[in-house]
Amino acid sequence: MLGRGLEALIPGGENHVNNAENRTSPQEAVFQIEVERIKPNPHQPRRDFNEEALKELALSVREFGVLQPLIVTKIEKESDEGTTVEYELIAGERRLLAAKIAGLRTVPAIVRRATPEREKLELAIIENVQRSDLNPIEEARAYARLQDEFRLTQREIAARLGKSRESIANAVRLLNLPSEIQDAVSSGKVNESQARLLLSIEDIPRQRELFAELIRENMSVRELKSKVVAARIGQGERADVTPPPDPELTALKEKLEEFLGTEVGLSRSGKSGRITIAFYSPEELQGIMGKILKEDDTQSL
Repeated sequence: MLGRGLEALIPGGENHVNNAENRTSPQEAVFQIEVERIKPNPHQPRRDFNEEALKELALSVREFGVLQPLIVTKIEKESDEGTTVEYELIAGERRLLAAKIAGLRTVPAIVRRATPEREKLELAIIENVQRSDLNPIEEARAYARLQDEFRLTQREIAARLGKSRESIANAVRLLNLPSEIQDAVSSGKVNESQARLLLSIEDIPRQRELFAELIRENMSVRELKSKVVAARIGQGERADVTPPPDPELTALKEKLEEFLGTEVGLSRSGKSGRITIAFYSPEELQGIMGKILKEDDTQSL
């Protein structure tokens, strides 16, 4: 039984529930559930919510309502007074917070059956990653949880999220940074490219010195790269040591691999460079070309 007065089926609501990122199907019904009955998702990878962005979303919610349903699981608890019903959020925490700010009494939600813990975490990560809502450290911690708690390999995580294995590995490596640098990455004071450069300094005191200098002088990625190369030479590496990978190129390479779904080579020499795209069958080539060009343009290939 649904909690009395808690849920009202929206007529035709199933026609609006077909968003792939939430893994919904046309058969799943949308219910109106009281906000106070929905508990936070303990697996939510996102920890920082921009207050201004939430206020803006709340204004939109107040005017138009919550346009995309939340996803919850139903929890029934036995007590002396009978069975009480609560709901645990799987996806949609920003929408729930905005609804609370807007003063809504109920929100639209899809009620899932009891979901394994790993799937709850996966759904929360997938929704946030696909919406680009996680900062790099939150994303790295989420991937690390999938590895450590749920025994997923980086390749399995990449397959579930539509990313390359290398991008997952690079993200998790950010957790090797000292906590104060991680905090700076989370708050946006240090970008991901700068963080990766700092990672290439194995001497932690020197890493912290460069971090302080980066913040103090507001260095660009190029300026920091020069400092890092000099620091690595100072650590005893050969003067002709190969500099660390260009973080800007690395980020571009990962974006291309995620978009095309295959391995991409990206190199630069001065202002020019080369991009190579791997394919392993005529069908895969056709699929890659379909992503690069208009579908109609690939028919003549």
